[in-house]
Amino acid sequence: DVQLQASGGGLVQAGGSLRLSCAASGFTFAEYAIGWFRQYPGKEREAVSCFSTRDNNTYYTDSVRGRFTISSDRTKTATYLQMNSLKPEDTAVYFCAARSWPVNLCAITPSEYEFDFWGQGTLVTVSS
Repeated sequence: DVQLQASGGGLVQAGGSLRLSCAASGFTFAEYAIGWFRQYPGKEREAVSCFSTRDNNTYYTDSVRGRFTISSDRTKTATYLQMNSLKPEDTAVYFCAARSWPVNLCAITPSEYEFDFWGQGTLVTVSS
């Protein structure tokens, strides 16, 4: 079974940095996509960033482009979201997600419904 576990959330002051990690187990697909989503209270999940190995696409939502960086180790066991210059509006629960054999994913804003596997959320709180 594929399992994802997100970690690295916490409390940080505005302007600070956090690095979220998504540890994957049972993930053996040759082609895949990894996404980071966030959810505000009472809102649906929104895509923050994702990349697809099949299409070599990388996506960032406008509000984080230039501040956040998604990366992955070559063993496919971990994906990271480096978050710099954090703002109070980045406060949310962050989730990582994975999709096997993606087709044209991460070229435009991905939907959460395009991902098969989800980790639990990790809370990021940015104080002003």
